[in-house]
Amino acid sequence: MNPLKIVIVGGVAGGASAATRARRTNEFADITLIEKDPDVSFANCGMPYFIGNEIKERAHLLVATPELLMNRYRIDVKVCHQVTKIDRQNKQVEVCDLNHQRTFLMPYDRLILSPGAEPVTPALSGLDSQNVFTLRTLQDADKIKHRLLTCKLKHVAIVGAGFIGLEMAEQLVHLGFFVRVIELAPQILSPFDKEMAFYVQKKLQEKGVEVHLKTSLKSLQVKDQSVVSLVLQDNQEIPVDLLILGLGVKPQSQLARECGLELNTQGAIVTNAHNQTSDPSIYAVGDAALVQHAVTLQPMLVPLAGPANRAGRLAGEHAAMGHSKPNAPVLGTSIVRIFDMVAALTGINEKTAKKLGINYQVACVQANHHASYFPGAQPILIKVLWDTLTHRILGAQAIGAEGVDKRIDVIATAIQLGATVDQLAMLDLCYAPPFGSAKDPVHMLGFIASNVIAGLLQLTTDVDALVHQQVVDVRSTKEVEQRPVPLAIHIPLELLRERLATLNSSVETVIFCHSGMRAYLASQILRQRGFTFVKIFSGGEVFYNLRQQAAQI
Repeated sequence: MNPLKIVIVGGVAGGASAATRARRTNEFADITLIEKDPDVSFANCGMPYFIGNEIKERAHLLVATPELLMNRYRIDVKVCHQVTKIDRQNKQVEVCDLNHQRTFLMPYDRLILSPGAEPVTPALSGLDSQNVFTLRTLQDADKIKHRLLTCKLKHVAIVGAGFIGLEMAEQLVHLGFFVRVIELAPQILSPFDKEMAFYVQKKLQEKGVEVHLKTSLKSLQVKDQSVVSLVLQDNQEIPVDLLILGLGVKPQSQLARECGLELNTQGAIVTNAHNQTSDPSIYAVGDAALVQHAVTLQPMLVPLAGPANRAGRLAGEHAAMGHSKPNAPVLGTSIVRIFDMVAALTGINEKTAKKLGINYQVACVQANHHASYFPGAQPILIKVLWDTLTHRILGAQAIGAEGVDKRIDVIATAIQLGATVDQLAMLDLCYAPPFGSAKDPVHMLGFIASNVIAGLLQLTTDVDALVHQQVVDVRSTKEVEQRPVPLAIHIPLELLRERLATLNSSVETVIFCHSGMRAYLASQILRQRGFTFVKIFSGGEVFYNLRQQAAQI
């Protein structure tokens, strides 16, 4: 019998994972990987750090070379080749050798598409200037780095305040450039809720990054084939020596569209649980393919390396063997470092929950990443959402200097395994003073949720409603003087029992402290002493001020 012919279009995360998994599960298959760029598999997430010299050697970004894939896996890799057409009826692809400009046909039994995504670019004159860049391939990174090293530059503008844009901002500040970030949305980092994103924005501004929100490029002023200034939609003009476009990506699905595969309205390739397209002999993985979200259960684009790798692995196995486990739904778990701050998230945020009409509850805590008495303890702000009816965890966001990844990974695992929010309180997590606390921040979220579910505690995050409520601040006098909460009646927790007569027990009362613990104690005192409607402001004064400041943007 002739060997099974598997052709893979596109390398990097999805395609290379599919190729190697296909070989591991089928020693006799004829496997060909076709990649239009010179590098078949590289760490694109590491490119900002290579540009900023944190990663010194370009070769360190190369995950697998054509030689390795041939010698170890007997995979025929054709770099600088581009598939220009898919003939589904005859099960063959048209391939163009980009170096020699010749075209040939290649048959397939199974075809795996991993074309990736392409940068979104606005329709503006001047974007073809020699100092305007996007960042998708290693060649893009080479060009940016060469420009930074060979030209006298001062002002760098980054359009788009997503993960890559902010990673580039960090690196460029380290290199000594004056950096401006321009974002059309009213916040940076759109997957985060606004007050969490604002906390990161403050760090950027603290480090000298100028942030322009709710505006975009109106026009580019070009001189001698280079952009010299940008005019924003608010008519502000800013100087620029180098411009990086980070407006997001769109799926490269032209091949799929032209051969009649099913796409959604965004142009993403529709797939089933085994990564098969509307043609069962063709698979799609990575940034161009839809996946199921683990919380919403809706198909969506999640252009991240982790899901692409996992989908590629399963597609390669299914193509080679005819069976595999189904692709697991994804959460979009992500993390970004901004100078000495780390921000991470998993699942959905409040904006998405409201859009989908989900009844949800929010709990916020600020707690140290390890034991407070051990040197170096750093605070982490964590926010978790859960379904009011089922108590399943919907998502979480965390920001801090240390230990953020650990907490979000724990919560992501809990969501993936179907845990309810109160079960976080019972997790058996490792503890020693240099690493955590006996009551970990994740436990504290579980404690809060357990009390809410049991009816022992009510939470609020509604800043606007405070003007109609009795607000009590139980922090110390020094804390209140430094960071006051407007409209609040100040009664230190230790004096609360003696001053109950100064409060109205029949009106809705909201209690504040720094981050929540003292407010919880105060709420228990008031509830057991006849106060009918008692809530605590979740996250305390810390989250209150973040929300207030974010709302003013």
